[in-house]
Amino acid sequence: MKISKVGVRTAVLAVLVLIVFVLFGVRLMQLQIVEGKDYLALAEKGDIKTQTIMAARGEIVDRNMEPLAKNRVGYDIVLDKVFMTKDMENQVILRLVDILKANNEPWIDNLPITMEEPFQFMEGREDDVAKLKETLGLQNWATLENVMDAMVEEYKIEGLDPVQTRIIAGVRYEMVDKGYSIENPYTFASDVSMDTVAKVKENNLDLPGADVYETPIREYVNGTVAPHIVGQIGPIYKEEYAELKDKGYLLNDTVGKSGIEQYFESYLRGENGTRDITLNNKGIVSNVETTKAPKAGNTVVLTIDSELQKVAAKALEDEIKLLNATAKEGEGKEANAGVVVAVDTRTGEILAAVNYPSFDLSTYRQNYNTLSQDPLRPLFNRAFEGTYTPGSIFKPCVATAALTEGIITPESTVQCSGTYLYYAPSYTPGCLGVHGQTTVFKALMRSCNIFFYDVGRRTGIENIAKYAKALGLGVPTGVEIGEAKGVVASREYRENVMGEQWHPGDVIQASIGQSDNKFSPLQLANYVCTIANKGKRKNLHIVKEIRSYNQDQVVETFSNEVVETVSTPAVFDTVIEGMRLAASPQGTSVHVFDNYPYTVAAKTGTPETKEFPNSTYICFAPVEDPQIAIVVVIEKGWHGYTGAPVAKKVFDQYFFGSTQTGESGDSSSASSAASQASGTATTPTSSTDSSASSPE
Repeated sequence: MKISKVGVRTAVLAVLVLIVFVLFGVRLMQLQIVEGKDYLALAEKGDIKTQTIMAARGEIVDRNMEPLAKNRVGYDIVLDKVFMTKDMENQVILRLVDILKANNEPWIDNLPITMEEPFQFMEGREDDVAKLKETLGLQNWATLENVMDAMVEEYKIEGLDPVQTRIIAGVRYEMVDKGYSIENPYTFASDVSMDTVAKVKENNLDLPGADVYETPIREYVNGTVAPHIVGQIGPIYKEEYAELKDKGYLLNDTVGKSGIEQYFESYLRGENGTRDITLNNKGIVSNVETTKAPKAGNTVVLTIDSELQKVAAKALEDEIKLLNATAKEGEGKEANAGVVVAVDTRTGEILAAVNYPSFDLSTYRQNYNTLSQDPLRPLFNRAFEGTYTPGSIFKPCVATAALTEGIITPESTVQCSGTYLYYAPSYTPGCLGVHGQTTVFKALMRSCNIFFYDVGRRTGIENIAKYAKALGLGVPTGVEIGEAKGVVASREYRENVMGEQWHPGDVIQASIGQSDNKFSPLQLANYVCTIANKGKRKNLHIVKEIRSYNQDQVVETFSNEVVETVSTPAVFDTVIEGMRLAASPQGTSVHVFDNYPYTVAAKTGTPETKEFPNSTYICFAPVEDPQIAIVVVIEKGWHGYTGAPVAKKVFDQYFFGSTQTGESGDSSSASSAASQASGTATTPTSSTDSSASSPE
C-alpha cells in the first residue's frame, strides 16, 4: 500500500508537537516541583532599593583644637516613600503640620506664595515664581489662581480649605524640587524638638512613611569668632547639582557656600553609607540591611587663635567707638569700619583676622536680609578681599628698594624744607613738617614725605614696583581661601589697565603709598613679615593641618617654606631700625609703646580716599627675635597712630595673655598724645596735593 506524502508530513508534524509538549511539561514540572521553592522565594522577595546614609560633616577647630564649627545630634522629620502608603501623602503632611504648629516649630516650605489669605506671589522672588510656573507646565503669564489650580490637580488635593491647600501645595512642590523618591527620602522639618520627636513616634500608625532620623546638625560654637573665615553651608541649588551629582552628591545634601566650609569641602565632606531595603511582592518592607557604613569627614585645624581673635575684635571696635565719641569732625569721628590681621612671622600662620563690622554665624540666616543691605557691608571679608591705599606704611618698601639699588646709604640725607620743589612751580607737594637734613632713619621715624619724594623719584617706579612685589605686595599670599589680587602702582598698570597716561610726577605719589597702590590687609601682613624676617618671604596660611574626624591622626600639613629672598640682612637692619624709631616716643606712634617690655618696630599711614583719610598701621615684635606682625586699618580713621592702641592690645594678649596697663599706655594713649605729635608738624607753605597734609 502506498503512503501519501501528505500523511507522512502530518505524522512528522504530530511527533514534533508531541515532543514540544513533553519538553514543556518536563520544564514546567522542574519549575514547579524541583525549583519551585527558589522561585517562590524570589517572588516573595520582590525588589531591593538602595538608600543613602548621610555621613557626618567634619569639624573646624582653631589652632588650640577649640571648636569653631562642630556637629551636634539633631532630629529631622523625614518622609520615606518606601514606607509611605499610596495616596496618603497629603493626609500625613497635614498631621505633621498640626504637630509642628502645636510646638511652634517650622517645616520646610519655599513656595513663593504667601501662607495666609489673600494669597499673593512673594515680592522679590520673581525668579522662583517663574520656576514654579515652568515646573507646573504653565505659561509665564499664568495667574496665581492658575498656579493654585494646577497644584490642586497635580497633587490631588481634595476637600481642604484654602490655607490647608496652600500648606499641602508648598510641601508637595518642595518634595518634587528635592527629588523625592524611593531612593531619596524628603526632609520635611529639620532639627525639631524632642517634644515633636515624641509626638511623631507616638502617632506612627497614623503617619505611614513619616519617620524621625537622627542627623548631625552644624553648630557654630561662637558664631562671632572669624565668621568670614569659617564660612557657611547651605542647600544645593539645582544649577549646582549638575556638577555635584557626578561627585556623589544628592539634591537634598548640604554643601559649603563660603570660607573654609566651601574651600575645604572635599576634606569636610564625609563618605556616605548605604542601606538596602528589601520589598516583597506586595511592596511591603521585609528587610533593611546596612551595606556600607558612613565615614565622617575630616577635621580642619585653622591657624587662628580664638582668644587672640576675640581680643583683636574688641580692641578694634573699642577704638572705632572711641574715635566716634572723642575725635573731631573730619579727623576720625566718622570712622566706621576696619581690619586687624596678626601673623606669626616665623611660620606665616594667620593668628587673627578681624573684620569690623562683622556678623554672627549662628544667626546668619535669620539676619541675612538686614546684613546684606547694610551699607557698611558686614558680610564682606575686608581682611582677605578688601584692598586699601597703604599711605606711608609703604615707605619701608621704598627704603628697601633705594638701599638695595644703591640709590642711598644709611648715611645719605635729603633736605626737608616742608615743600618739594623738584617739579616747581607746576607741582609742589608738601610734608607734615620741616625736618631739615634727613636720613632714612629719621625719614621713617617722622614719616618725612620730602625724603621719600626725592628718593622715590631717583629709585624709579620700575624698581619700586619690583621690590613691592618681592616683599609680598600685589601678589598672592598663598592663603588657602579667596583673597584680593591687589595693585602695585606702575606705568604698565596705569597705561594698559586704566588706559591713562603715566606722568613723571606720579612716581613721587607712589613713593608715599598713594597713586594706584592698593593692597589687601593680608598682603600688608605678609609684607611686614618679610621685613621682620630680613627679606625672607613665606606664604601665609589660614589652615594649619587636616586631621581625622576624631582628631587622632594627621591627614595633611601645609608647607611654610621660604618662597623668595629679597635684598640683604644689612638693608633690613637699616629699615627695621627706622621702624623701631617710628614706634619710639619720638616717632609717629607717639607714646603707645613707651616702656613696653618688648621692642616694637612700626610704621603709620594716613592714605587719602575720596572721603576722609584712612588710618593704616603696621608693626612687629620683638625686634630682636620677631614673632608676631600686626596690620590695623581703620576706615576714615584719619591719624595713622589710631591703630597703635589696637595693635598694643593684640601684643598684650599674645605675649602676656591679658591687656597690660601702666606707663606703656592704654587704649586711649594714642589719642591723648595726638596733639603732641601733630604739634611738631608745620603746615606746608605750598601744596597742590592734599595727600601729604594729613597728620599721621
